[in-house]
Amino acid sequence: MEFKVKVGGVEDVEMSEPVSPTGQYFNSSVLSVSVISVLEFDNPIDDSTSLALINDVFLPINPRFSSIMVEDKEGRKHWKRVVVKAEDHITVPYFPEGLSPESYDKYFNDYLSKIAMEPLPQTKPLWEIHVIKYPTSNASGNVVFKLHHALGDGFSLMGALLSCLQRADNPSLPLTFPNFQKAHTQDNEDKSLINTVARALSGALNTVLDFGWSVLKSSFLEDSRTPIRSGKEGVEFRPINIMTMTFSLDQIKQIKSCLQVTINDVVTGMIFLGTRLYMEATCEESRNASSTALVLLNTRSIGGYKSVDEMVENQEAQIQWGNQFGFLHVSLPELHQYDQSLNPLKFVHETRDIIKRKRNSSGVYLTGMLLESVRKYRGPEATAEYIHSTLKNSSMTVSNMIGPLEKMTLSNQPVKGLYFMVVNVPQSLTVTVMSYMDQLRVAVGTEKGLIDPVKFQTCTEKAYSMIFSAATKSK
Repeated sequence: MEFKVKVGGVEDVEMSEPVSPTGQYFNSSVLSVSVISVLEFDNPIDDSTSLALINDVFLPINPRFSSIMVEDKEGRKHWKRVVVKAEDHITVPYFPEGLSPESYDKYFNDYLSKIAMEPLPQTKPLWEIHVIKYPTSNASGNVVFKLHHALGDGFSLMGALLSCLQRADNPSLPLTFPNFQKAHTQDNEDKSLINTVARALSGALNTVLDFGWSVLKSSFLEDSRTPIRSGKEGVEFRPINIMTMTFSLDQIKQIKSCLQVTINDVVTGMIFLGTRLYMEATCEESRNASSTALVLLNTRSIGGYKSVDEMVENQEAQIQWGNQFGFLHVSLPELHQYDQSLNPLKFVHETRDIIKRKRNSSGVYLTGMLLESVRKYRGPEATAEYIHSTLKNSSMTVSNMIGPLEKMTLSNQPVKGLYFMVVNVPQSLTVTVMSYMDQLRVAVGTEKGLIDPVKFQTCTEKAYSMIFSAATKSK
């Protein structure tokens, strides 16, 4: 379809793709959300092939990487293809020379906070790459991708980045990923008519309750102001700290097997318990204050990432691109039931039960229908305001991604680790989880001046130790 658009005041005729509703919400006057992905390298970085990699591999993955968002005379937004100068999207910062890795940690963290706060220019495609050649405690060098959320959700963007990487052991073989499809156990499935009807009625009730509560939380009910939620206006524009923790996937799988739960149950329970311990350690009175987490849910029906060839050539893969997710409002379980003298595993089980019940409802899809109705009758800006309110009224967001099982390379340079962070959201606390090889990387984004990242890390690691100790003893 042909549209007339204006770029820099000049009218142009161009073939362009309409911006999806969610893409408009995330790049509006109310919200401008981006994703930062960090690749850590074993060896000092050689960036001599970076321009070729961008032009030959990254840009062909999706036309949006070569497009800017423009608006036609009717106010409709479209992606307009432009000529991309890769060098305009690459930044190589300079820090003082000869410092220790521990000293460069602070420079690197301050630099991440700086680029997190800076908006991406709307006159260029909405992504940029930063090459940090100084050694930190975690890596000999880092490559940081910043991509606007309007380009796609974490699944799409991570799939694009992983398509630029290869297996270290054999580049001709594809990367493989853990199977996250649910196993069907016949002994737990009762397909009798009575139980089928009971599950249907339970699902209907859960749908009504979850949707109603979601609307209230998004419109009227704010979480309490606590050590993890300042509740300030414009918190998305304030400086942040980004710190990471690493946990053994084998140990988490051991907990999973002992408790007969999922890896997500273990990790989410650990994060919630660690958050409550931090609240208690910071302010005793707030230990059980009303606090809600938004747990992001991928709404795709596919079973894994697509390769770069599939992304470029496969129509179904292109359809799966974009922002396809929902969120579950999950109240953090209260801490008083889980003192150290009691069994901390109840925290994992309660978290599992809450999320399992919410999954047995169509509240996420009703919320999607509500957003579409708001967009249709009030416009995308009003819908963006509703999403902003949903985020602002809650205390934290938790999202996770599945990474490859094998060690990766970027232009034959071994990747030691990777993690990501969602930035410019109106919350004081964001937690992301990423698996890679035999490790689970938990990244925590915190509002500077409110949350002590060192203390939060200590409380989270303490929660993990409590859960692991109790799980292995209970077996």
